[in-house]
Amino acid sequence: MAKVSVLIVDDAPFIRDLVKKALRSHFPGLQIEEATNGRKAQQVLARASFDLILCDWEMPEMNGLELLQWFRSQPDSGKVPFIMVTSRGDKENVVEAIQAGVSDYIGKPFSNEQLIAKVKKSLHRAGKLSLLQGRAPQVSVGTAQDTIANLTGGKKPEPAPSKPVPAAAFAATPAAAPVVAEAVRGQAQLRLPGQQFACVIKTLSLRDALVVVRRGEHSPQVFESGVLDMEQDTDKSVARINVYVHAVASMEARMDCEWLKVTLKFVDQDPEKLDYLSRLIASGSTQQHYSPGA
Repeated sequence: MAKVSVLIVDDAPFIRDLVKKALRSHFPGLQIEEATNGRKAQQVLARASFDLILCDWEMPEMNGLELLQWFRSQPDSGKVPFIMVTSRGDKENVVEAIQAGVSDYIGKPFSNEQLIAKVKKSLHRAGKLSLLQGRAPQVSVGTAQDTIANLTGGKKPEPAPSKPVPAAAFAATPAAAPVVAEAVRGQAQLRLPGQQFACVIKTLSLRDALVVVRRGEHSPQVFESGVLDMEQDTDKSVARINVYVHAVASMEARMDCEWLKVTLKFVDQDPEKLDYLSRLIASGSTQQHYSPGA
């Protein structure tokens, strides 16, 4: 049986591992290679051909858009699906990627099901899906640990995430008192697959953040992947940092505690994002930011 191959390009090892796990669980016969940035991907593409490319946008040395532009300039590259995977969901970025020749677009955070749907659609259009079918098990659904990270974009967006909780909710009841205790660094928005949380940042470093969110029907789960949106005071620019949930704990030692402490580990290796994060830390505070569809 003919082999079908995919190249995963992302500077975050955590994201690459999650994507590989999702693809292998649904397409056991899929051949997978990976590259840590656009420059490395160029080297891989120079020696081998692929049936699909899944590429992050923001990476060091060469970003995803630059790789896409280079790749589309190569002979016969127009037949190969190129899916951009990124937290840049703004309309202008989507348009820019489409103009450069992107085949489809997945915005972070996304679920296993959303990723598989995009991959199946692209392989079907390329005439490669039939080579993999008949061997794939059912995709597991419902568990937060199976999610990857991304809020889908493109012409046919996935169902919209739940409505974010307004910042005022944190001060609406006396129960909010533990949240606004000392050492608060600011407010932000945590986007997980299919849901959003207004959150208070307690501590912030180049590696992780400790945030507090209100407990709801669906709470953050360990190893769930997402995006932390933080707005800088000085110029109102937004840092979208790719994260995964490292730990979840109750604010108080009681079953009905309304607030959860969530430890988020940063997975980005992009120097620009790390520099942005450094400036956020140096500024001493962040503001809440909501960006529908981002």
